Amino acid sequence: MNYNVRGENIEVTPAIRDYVEKKISKLERYFTETPEAKVNVNLRFNQDKTSKVEVTIPLPNLVLRAEETNVDMYGAIDLISDKLERQIRKHKTKVNRKFREKGEFPITFTASENTEVQDIDDEELEVVRTKRFDLKPMDSEEAILQMNLLGHNFYVFNNSETNRTNVVYKRKDGRYGLIETH
Repeated sequence: MNYNVRGENIEVTPAIRDYVEKKISKLERYFTETPEAKVNVNLRFNQDKTSKVEVTIPLPNLVLRAEETNVDMYGAIDLISDKLERQIRKHKTKVNRKFREKGEFPITFTASENTEVQDIDDEELEVVRTKRFDLKPMDSEEAILQMNLLGHNFYVFNNSETNRTNVVYKRKDGRYGLIETH
């Protein structure tokens, strides 16, 4: 894995970089071979004296992403490493179960028993409600207004400029994001 570690309001020292790489590289044990992935790590020191770590690892058919805030940068790195490991174990369990049912073996994840894998309830991934609606053509500003009127934290719409399905969402920082489809 290739690491891209950058800092906002903090200097990324060799010690911090080594610690990030050491903690994230432990995730490699879950894969049959080390994935060719670019690990994007953003370290930030906030004005409220907390440290925030964001990690994104795009893999084939899976994007691992997590963020954590802690009073200590190293503590935040530990927490994010644990969070990413839980994501991998959860995904691995589901993928391995599907391959067992088909009589095949997973290509991406290891089948070794030395990694603790907790089975996840199928109920956790069960769709409990389906909604159908027509997508009204609008721009992103109108979509944000509609989202806020409904009291939702995301809104799906047909972008009138691109004629593609888009999603606007409210971010944790109170601002808005836009997801565009290809």
